[in-house]
Amino acid sequence: MVHDNRILTHPILSVPEMEEIQFYWNGTKLNARKGEMISSALIANGISIFGHHHKDGGAQGIFCANGQCAKCSVIANGVSVKSCMTAVAENMIVQSVEGLATLPADDQPQSFEPIEHLSTEVLIIGGGPAGLSAAIELGKKHIPVILIDDKNALGGKLVLQTHKFFGSEEDSRAGTRGHDIGKILATEVAGFASVEVWLNSTAIFVFSDQKVGILKDGVYKIVTPKRILNAAGAREKFLRFPGNKLARIYGAGAFQTLVNRDLVRPTERLFIIGGGNVGLIAGYHALQAGIEVVGLVEAMPVCGGYKVHADKLKRLGVPIYTSHSILCANGNEAVESITITAIDNKFQAIKGTEKTFTCDTILIAVGLDSLSEFTIEAEAAGIPVDSAGDALEIAEASSAMFNGKIAGLKMASALSGVTGNPIPADWYAKAEALKAHPGVIKGYQNSEAEEGVFPIIHCLQEIPCNPCTTVCPTNSIHTEDSSLLAVPIYDGKCIGCAKCLLICPGLAITLVDYRKDKDLPTVSVVYEVTNKVIKIGDSMPLVDINAKDIGCFEVTAIQDYAKQHCQIVRFAVPKAIAKQIAGFKIQAAKVSEPLATAIIPERLADDAMICLCERVSVGQVRALIRGGISDLNQIKSITRAGMGPCGAKTCEVMIKGLLREEGIPTTDVVPNTKRPLFIEIPLSKFPDGSIK
Repeated sequence: MVHDNRILTHPILSVPEMEEIQFYWNGTKLNARKGEMISSALIANGISIFGHHHKDGGAQGIFCANGQCAKCSVIANGVSVKSCMTAVAENMIVQSVEGLATLPADDQPQSFEPIEHLSTEVLIIGGGPAGLSAAIELGKKHIPVILIDDKNALGGKLVLQTHKFFGSEEDSRAGTRGHDIGKILATEVAGFASVEVWLNSTAIFVFSDQKVGILKDGVYKIVTPKRILNAAGAREKFLRFPGNKLARIYGAGAFQTLVNRDLVRPTERLFIIGGGNVGLIAGYHALQAGIEVVGLVEAMPVCGGYKVHADKLKRLGVPIYTSHSILCANGNEAVESITITAIDNKFQAIKGTEKTFTCDTILIAVGLDSLSEFTIEAEAAGIPVDSAGDALEIAEASSAMFNGKIAGLKMASALSGVTGNPIPADWYAKAEALKAHPGVIKGYQNSEAEEGVFPIIHCLQEIPCNPCTTVCPTNSIHTEDSSLLAVPIYDGKCIGCAKCLLICPGLAITLVDYRKDKDLPTVSVVYEVTNKVIKIGDSMPLVDINAKDIGCFEVTAIQDYAKQHCQIVRFAVPKAIAKQIAGFKIQAAKVSEPLATAIIPERLADDAMICLCERVSVGQVRALIRGGISDLNQIKSITRAGMGPCGAKTCEVMIKGLLREEGIPTTDVVPNTKRPLFIEIPLSKFPDGSIK
């Protein structure tokens, strides 16, 4: 197998031995790993363009890797499929979609077996952190549950998270890596006989007769539940800018799916749009996968994600440009460079500030939209329905686990006939704390000590996180007021065990040790990107919390912590700088140097695509809005925006944003009439005419 785009070593994830198979791409035999998705197999073989659009010949490739769009469509054994949701098979014949696909005649005899009808107390849609947590609470009460998920493994986005989680150690396993939490929750669910798990299963629609259509392993089934929990998560927002139709523009979820689930390296040089936690974490995951992160832009004056995430990325050598945005993506068929610009307080580009950077991939991380369709459909059908996780409210996975737990307990009580509120009073306060946005930023503690050993806590922002307070054997770390949201403080007796360093999700604690040499104390720094090898004697550029250079110093010791998948790297430094050190750079500054001359497009912003499925430009829709149209259905009927395969899942949000930009009140906007089915499904799946 050609391993050019395979990740063969990873600092956190093990690389399993997998059976290799062969498949054909446009007549060429290629190798794949058995069971992986077609899209991952193609990208592993260096193929990122899966076809060309029938309207303008533009290159097509993956964006979401979650079955929500159709940019990754290919022809597999004569059938049009989404390559991100279809596993490659031995000798499968895969072809690119060039224009309007010509499919072979379907001359196979159709099966007309009756559709299976089932019933259950609770149907949980989504096997991520919220759905699994709810299923555990229901399982404890022995309530029959069918839990469905459209992937081949449980865990949802937890599967993609290699970092240690924030939140509460007691309530959301803070300090444990996300992919490990996913396995823990899935194992717990498997222990309940009353919980039936359906993988590779997608909810199609909640019908008015209180039945739910589900496609399970390609077979259509009907489930009648007494209650529904929508834990289906969210979909990623796209962004409008000139060049947004180029290939190799990925959502953060698609990128993390490739590098962390499938161990495929889809890029050499990545640029990130969006400074929330999703974008910041994706940048860190890219470094762990051996990818150069050229830079990150955030439109606001400060990143919206946790400060410790942004600090960590900057310390490793990734520049973050706040009050900046993308001006355009440049390239022929796929991304070859990006031009960014500073923006004013009205988010308008400031001329003369443009910079162009060479990159081969752009990652879009500009927010999520709750996947609320199933909640709306269930309410219309009169089925009792709850939501949890991102389907309820966009927040961190730690919050999703906890509100999933609350939803599960509420449903269990309702089905058991228990009266009164079953939720402990303090749970609601915990739920609010876990979903809280980053709070105020405070200064360092005024520690004048220069003897003994003690931690320097570089976590200065109020965020929901407490694992450092739970592991200290001398109880020397606590928060200001013992709440989950307060900044941690050290004021006790440190023994130098480094447990706080190893558990901190933000890698925001260092240890300063004066015991051997008061003039040259030892500073200990946690290091997780261990596939970029550092050795004793190497001179490393040390930096402070703001990534300001402090000087280069030699590594004096390295201690491996295999169980925690990290190292502690030690330096002997002058006492004047010891407390300032927060980390060291591993990415060279030349990686992020802009081109000598910025590429500024002749195209206007209105040339950007607002509907990629139907190739409708921003300018076309803006003209209709200025002509007095605020009905999305009318815009759709004139331009076809929203009539493509994704069913307006991507463009509707951008059109609503354009309406706001043009001064149209939200109350004046007539929403799109939703498609009757959540995703595309062949009519052959409904042989007895069940859908009317």
